[in-house]
Amino acid sequence: MQGLAMYGPETGAAVRRTWWPLALTGLLAGGCASVGPDFHSPVVATPEQWSAQHGGDASLAAPAEAAGALPADRWAAFGDATLAGLQQAAVMANADVRAAALRVLEARAEQRMASAQRGPALAAEGAVKRQRQSETGAASRMVNALGGANSAPLLRLLSEPFTLYDAGFDASWEPDLWGRVARSDEAARASADAQAALLRQARLGLKAEVARSYFQVRLTQRQLQLLDQEQAAVAQSVALLEAQVRNGLADESALLRQRQQLAALAAALPGVRAQQTQALNQLTLLCALAPGALNERLGSEAEAAAAPVELPDLQLGLPAALARRRPDIAAAEARLHAATASIGVAAADLYPRIVLGASFGTESVGSSHFGDWGSRQWSVGPSLSLPLFDRGRRRANVELRTLQQQEAAVAFQQAVLKAWHEVDDAVSGYVAESQRQRQLQQRAEAAQSEQRLARTRQQQGLSSALPVLADTAQALEAQRELADSRARRQTALAAVYKALGED
Repeated sequence: MQGLAMYGPETGAAVRRTWWPLALTGLLAGGCASVGPDFHSPVVATPEQWSAQHGGDASLAAPAEAAGALPADRWAAFGDATLAGLQQAAVMANADVRAAALRVLEARAEQRMASAQRGPALAAEGAVKRQRQSETGAASRMVNALGGANSAPLLRLLSEPFTLYDAGFDASWEPDLWGRVARSDEAARASADAQAALLRQARLGLKAEVARSYFQVRLTQRQLQLLDQEQAAVAQSVALLEAQVRNGLADESALLRQRQQLAALAAALPGVRAQQTQALNQLTLLCALAPGALNERLGSEAEAAAAPVELPDLQLGLPAALARRRPDIAAAEARLHAATASIGVAAADLYPRIVLGASFGTESVGSSHFGDWGSRQWSVGPSLSLPLFDRGRRRANVELRTLQQQEAAVAFQQAVLKAWHEVDDAVSGYVAESQRQRQLQQRAEAAQSEQRLARTRQQQGLSSALPVLADTAQALEAQRELADSRARRQTALAAVYKALGED
């Protein structure tokens, strides 16, 4: 047994004989540093303005004023309490987020295991064994060598079954001479940081997906409302034209065109309903709910028809802050940190290892003398492990860890590059949809003005109801395209928030 000793007065001489290797160990522990490279956060070069790194047409680049401070609660910019509630519910219940949270706890447990190697290990042992020794085994060699007339009775006596009582304490401690434990702890901490960053990324991605599905649900509800109204207007036009054709007051070609339009509107309805079902199912899946669980909560079409919330001006923060905000960049940096520390762990295995051990216990055949001071046994002293020859296994491990660190560095560079591309894509999409929405807003306002003019002319007796119905259908079509653009712009803003990081 190796472990912690309880010393009696006569152990002083033994301790004096072992003081010099212990002192040598203390000097080594104080004088040796951790082997392997130290980690330094990589420097990310960033421009002063987002527009300095933009691909494509310059009109879709981030505006200069987009470098303002990001809002504290960016998702509140949509002004929708229902969306905020769904996002919160999804974060609490989503399986992917829960699994990511468990991985964080696992990484922290592994970090505690690595850190625990710094201190001594203590253990208590005890055993009661009934055993018999062989008359012809290794223990009988001395009796056979002495010979004599008493050898046979002595062998029979030694081979009689007996009960052995054994109890004691062990302690061991390995001085971290080359930083193996320190590097292991460093690598484990970095791995835990990486898992924490991936948890933030899972939450951020989930909120963006919930927003996208929610906007799609509201869009399909609004589209169904407008399709019903447009279908009613075209149906009235068909009825009027049928009466005029029967009385010879109109050409049948106009009636055929209206019937085609009515059929096209009716054909569009099943597709929009299918899109609504898919969006609802996606939303319930994100919230860890069964299909149909949100039908009643999101079934109100009044919210879909409510006045749209004016989205805020685009705010991106400073480009230099992107590396601090993006969870995937933070995770890539933490993985690079862990890979760098792992080189030190592998390099420490190339050097000798010293373990300080001590033990104290008592051993007795039979229980009558188990507690006697004469039954005690103890040991104290260091043990040395010196690697001599392993066919290059340890050095190959150092080379492997070095290559893995280089791979992690490449992955970090790729994560940063991907982040810039995602931000540029998201900003370009938002700016482009904002431009499209302004044009569709002008078209919708012009169609409404034309509809009001046609209604005024009808009231004055200058025209029939057909122009009013035709202009109404065109105005409703313009409203449908505008509603689609608004939903796309909301989704694009959610993509911008996701690309910027920090939920």
